[in-house]
Parts: sequence; C-alpha cells; structure tokens
Amino acid sequence: EVQLVESGGGLVQAGGSLRLSCAASGFTFDDYAIGWFRQAPGKEREGVSCISSSDASTYYADSVKGRFTISSDNAKNTVYLQMKSLKPEDAGVYYCAADRGCIYSMDYWGKGTLDTVST
Repeated sequence: EVQLVESGGGLVQAGGSLRLSCAASGFTFDDYAIGWFRQAPGKEREGVSCISSSDASTYYADSVKGRFTISSDNAKNTVYLQMKSLKPEDAGVYYCAADRGCIYSMDYWGKGTLDTVST
C-alpha cells in the first residue's frame, strides 16, 4: 500500500522558517518524483516544488524560488521542504504527492499538514 505521510507543519511568524517532511512507503522510491503542493482556503491547489528521486532534478514555483528548498534522502525514503522567509500567503495545507514525474495530477497523495503564518 502506498503511503505518504507529511509532518512538520505548524504556526510560524512571518519571516520564520519551517521544514516539512514527507515519508514515503509502498513503492520504489528511486523510481518516483515527489512533489509538494499547497492549498489555501478558497484557493486552488498550487504546485510548490518537486524533486525527481532518480536524478535529483528540482522544480520550484516562482513564488517560492530562493526561499524554499526541496531535498531527498533516498536512504530514508523521505523528501523535505525547507521553507524560509515565510509570508502570510505561504499559509495553507501542504500535501506531498508521488508520481513517475513532476506533474500536477500526481497519482498518490498524502493527507496534508497545515501551515499557518501569522503577521
């Protein structure tokens, strides 16, 4: 059974940092890409970042470039999203997802972790 479990969300002040983790199981981690998405209340889901586990290629939304860093620990089947200089508009539920490539409609999804950024 494929499982993606996010952790690390919470309440942080604007300008602060958070690190999210996505622990994956039930599939061959090296064959998949892991993406981070977020959804704020009343807004559509937005792709934030993605990493290919096979070659470590990374992708970022323009809104987070220079502030967020995605990384992968293949030995632990875990992907991290380091978020710095957080802004109120970064708040939302963050989901990790897995598929063969970095695409919007990924096959497997976690349940999400809530990030709240206070002003």
